Amino acid sequence: MSKDNEKIYDEFYDLVNMTPSELEKWLDTEKSKNVGQDSGDGEAIGHKSGRKIIKIKRKKKEELTSTNYDHMNKLIGYIKRHKAQKPSSDIKTSDWRYSLKNWGHDPCKEMDC
Repeated sequence: MSKDNEKIYDEFYDLVNMTPSELEKWLDTEKSKNVGQDSGDGEAIGHKSGRKIIKIKRKKKEELTSTNYDHMNKLIGYIKRHKAQKPSSDIKTSDWRYSLKNWGHDPCKEMDC
């Protein structure tokens, strides 16, 4: 594994704090389906990403492909940018939190919600 992939792997697992089962349950909710930018086919980009994250997290490290690493790297950038846009209001039921959860990151796991 290249050093870049090692860094991507570590950062991905630091930021994606939802388990595959938590993410599956979340993606089945209406709240999950009603946030985010449409990808052109009626499903939000983040919602599609969440399904990819489940597959990635269920793989062993040595099974990850360059396509997986590309998606993991994209995800890292998205989560970092989106976290920086934290609203000043209550986040527990915010679209901001729901969108992040679609991308596998629940901010309430690291802050008091």
